[in-house]
Amino acid sequence: MNVFDFSRPSRRDLLLGAGAGLAATAAPWPIAAAQGIRDISLTVDKSSAPLVGDVGPATPVWAYGGSVPGPQIRARQGERLRINVENRLDEPTTVHWHGLRVPNAMDGVPGLTQPAMPPGGSFVYEFDVPDAGTYWYHPHTNTAEQLGRGLSGALIVDEPAPPAVDRDVTWVLDDWRLAEDATIAGGFDDVHDMTHGGRLGNVATVNGQAVADFPMQRGERIRLRLINVANARIMALEFAGHKPTVVALDGQPVAPHAPAKDVVLLGPAMRADIILDASGAPGERFAVNDRAYKGHEYRVLNLIYGDTPLRERPPETPINLAANTMPEPDLSAAVHHSVTFTGGAMGGLASAVLDGQEMDARTLVSHGKAWAVNGVVAGSAPNDPLVSVARGQSVVLTLVNDNAWPHPFHLHGHSFRVLSRDGEPTEHREWLDTVLLRSEERAEVAFVADNPGDWLLHCHILSHVWGGMAGIVRVA
Repeated sequence: MNVFDFSRPSRRDLLLGAGAGLAATAAPWPIAAAQGIRDISLTVDKSSAPLVGDVGPATPVWAYGGSVPGPQIRARQGERLRINVENRLDEPTTVHWHGLRVPNAMDGVPGLTQPAMPPGGSFVYEFDVPDAGTYWYHPHTNTAEQLGRGLSGALIVDEPAPPAVDRDVTWVLDDWRLAEDATIAGGFDDVHDMTHGGRLGNVATVNGQAVADFPMQRGERIRLRLINVANARIMALEFAGHKPTVVALDGQPVAPHAPAKDVVLLGPAMRADIILDASGAPGERFAVNDRAYKGHEYRVLNLIYGDTPLRERPPETPINLAANTMPEPDLSAAVHHSVTFTGGAMGGLASAVLDGQEMDARTLVSHGKAWAVNGVVAGSAPNDPLVSVARGQSVVLTLVNDNAWPHPFHLHGHSFRVLSRDGEPTEHREWLDTVLLRSEERAEVAFVADNPGDWLLHCHILSHVWGGMAGIVRVA
């Protein structure tokens, strides 16, 4: 069963093979709370990871804290984090705290919110975490390559009173383009990737392991936090023999509901918290499959039931999450802006403005660009804002995906309510920070512009960002 038939991923097949038992989550980074501040040290360096398990050698990667994914950072809602990041790479880097509503100076975008950390340099990120939920961190410098070589990690903010579950588990979902010797293939500036669906891999991992086994016991209730950190792969996860219930999207609570067509859909950078009740019998096995691309479905991992049930059936305790702190936009007083994304292969882009000059499509491609936002291509320096709004103003953005490819659009510094898609009101009016739009789809999203600064709005297929699909929303 396919929910959507997205663009073809690659002529490469995903690795399918047995793996070792899957760890429930990356180990939390050791942190020491003092005077209300959690101090964390995080290194960025080269490392290695057994991405293909026993079927090949370890893969050289770039990693936070030496692991892929990086150390899970965990905090309590309302706490303050102070994270000292040390760059041991041979190139500059930054860290972006994806989905967290941090102050602009802490957002990690070089040339816009901070200077990049040079090799051997460091930067201290300090911010409060106002909202509970599932978030993640990644670089925003040479992002396609740095993220594609392994730089990502989960950041979990716990509610004061979380729902009662037997396990709280994080799955960091990724895919990798590996050569036959298990090294990461180059070509992060590939023009075909940039003009089509982005850099899609041939090995899929969960918490850095390919096709692993996830142990379960009948009767247990699991809170499963899903984070898609892939460069470009859209994922549509089907849990065979199970009925997942979605309780949060992009970290924000939503009325508990079954996912559309029983498939959890995640574009790159998107997250979903689901409640997974273990209803299988002792000794049973079930596959979790990704069905986003017709003809290229693959097995993500196996759910393996042990011989001893925890209980006969899962508990029936409440699973609703308390609302976070986003102010509700006043739609009657909101300003409206339209943002249109064009370009790419088969996109019909005749010309666009790059660095102040109008260029035809062929010239744009010769400059490594193929995408535009409101007719302007993101260049080497920040462009004028797409949208400028007063601080505290309610805003409705109409995001128009006017091209042949799906895109996950991410707004920094804010979460937004999704009001409608193609003119039809959304069922759950979910809060998101990254919204996935199919080809020729449009969505109305609303938020209160209460976080001052210049904020990126961009596609999170990273080859598309490099190719010009980004702009600025200014709140002043």
